[in-house]
Amino acid sequence: MAFYGGSFDPLHNGHFAVSKALVRQFELQEFVFIPAFHAPHKPHRIPTSPFHRFAMLALATADDPKLSVSPMELQLPERPYTVETLGRLLKEMHPSEIFFVMGADSWTDICTWREWEKVLTMTNHIVVTRPGYPVNVNHVTEAVRAKIVDLRNGAPNPVEDHEHETRIYISDAVQSDASASRIRARIEENSFDWRTDVPKTVANYIEKYELYT
Repeated sequence: MAFYGGSFDPLHNGHFAVSKALVRQFELQEFVFIPAFHAPHKPHRIPTSPFHRFAMLALATADDPKLSVSPMELQLPERPYTVETLGRLLKEMHPSEIFFVMGADSWTDICTWREWEKVLTMTNHIVVTRPGYPVNVNHVTEAVRAKIVDLRNGAPNPVEDHEHETRIYISDAVQSDASASRIRARIEENSFDWRTDVPKTVANYIEKYELYT
């Protein structure tokens, strides 16, 4: 079971492609999006209402039984850090195997996360590469580097890697350069080509509620 945390402001085709590809690559029974109320490591930007972002995710995943959305970070009185969210998931999902998904940009900034080394030992992690964002490992400790399994270089199928120690998988299953910030900018500029970068239901929702204008 995989959990994908992020702002999803808005959800775009790159996010959606990640969910589909990882379900296949890791033979996942369920893939859950967790929209953040306000990502603590992005303090300088006020995100769109979390309820709009949740609604867009719900619309986009409605027709796929393996995809769902969790409101767990929206229901808490305080803005949880990833270390707290993973602790809650481990308690609720035990003994299920958990994968936490992050993009290449999040991996680059991982050392700014609260208790980041603990975060990387709590569950399995999947780092999804993205064009223009080289995935480096020099910024993490040697202990963390020892946990990395690079699936880009002909490593064993992740489904067959059943050791008890948690792993950090680097996957290039999706090569998308879709960007939420670029989509927001194009909407603000009254450009219509952004619609091709988001699911149709999300595009209709953005237009109906005049988001990002």
